[in-house]
Amino acid sequence: MGNYSPPQGEFEVRLFEEDLAIVHFMNFEAAPERYHAMPYGRCGRSGLLLPRLALGLWHNFGEPDAPAISRKLLYRAFDLGITHFDLANNYGPPPGSAEIFFGSVMKQDFKRYRDEMIIATKAGYRMWPGPYGEWGSRKYLIASLNQSLRRMGIDYVDIFYSHRPDPDTPLEETCSALADMVRQGKTLYVGISSYTPEQTFHAAEMLREMGTPCLVHQPSYNLFNRWVEDGLLETLSNQGMGCVAFSPLAQGLLTNRYLQGIPSGSRAAKMHGFLKADAVREKLPAIEKLHTMASRRGQTLSQMALAWVLRRPEVTAALIGASSVAQLEENVKCLDQLQFTDEELVSFDKVIHA
Repeated sequence: MGNYSPPQGEFEVRLFEEDLAIVHFMNFEAAPERYHAMPYGRCGRSGLLLPRLALGLWHNFGEPDAPAISRKLLYRAFDLGITHFDLANNYGPPPGSAEIFFGSVMKQDFKRYRDEMIIATKAGYRMWPGPYGEWGSRKYLIASLNQSLRRMGIDYVDIFYSHRPDPDTPLEETCSALADMVRQGKTLYVGISSYTPEQTFHAAEMLREMGTPCLVHQPSYNLFNRWVEDGLLETLSNQGMGCVAFSPLAQGLLTNRYLQGIPSGSRAAKMHGFLKADAVREKLPAIEKLHTMASRRGQTLSQMALAWVLRRPEVTAALIGASSVAQLEENVKCLDQLQFTDEELVSFDKVIHA
């Protein structure tokens, strides 16, 4: 998730911090009923319960013109019972700015609610120049977590992930760094992201031997991308690990946004985005059919796509993003209908593989 180019120095991030300083901070008071409607699931064989939906700060939380709406998104998410906020060292742009922004909200509005929150961050993709600014070495992972804690102004995170497997660093080194972070009190739990089933098995075994069980795996998973069904979900179940699925809406493909073409300002319209216009055009026939099927269920396409991911008992939570409060609220309504008939599931397969 996210492979941004490294920062060109501290200037851009400093400007971002100065922009935040002039934002009018609201006096946030959390809704007393925030835990009434959100269901929570146990993360693997651990004591940790996670809301079925987590809010990711990959997009819309780093750009200098975003603080007002981004702050409202965080407020509304927490009021809806979303206590799990997912970041990474390089989320922005520029890299690091999402954590800086989240840290400002923690300081101004969320500080008294810290013990009600699950804050996660990651390291693995390129964050700074040179040989120590990416991948899975002990040097990089520990330095990155220390930087993340400073950016967010907190003493610890709840979950720290190895963001991607490193083909050149021994897995023992990566796992040892993760275990030491827990012993040092800098993270309560550790996880991995985008590891293959075999890599996941070995990482879980190593961490268990080191006295730090691997809590969770964060893989991409959606109607168009089902690689986790080829052994990973079974491995997670056997290892007692939870699963937090990212990109459950396939970067916006599984929404109503592209039914009438590619709107300006959308991810597919941006030259630097991960979602390309050609991918939208290729998937459009399937998207249109899925939209019709969702309408028959009384759901939007995004609600149905989220429910489809959450149908699996191995999936603890789906990680969503949002660009507006209305979009966030729409996605949360997926929890009203999570059941599918066998006929519906077969129909989805036929549409996807047509």
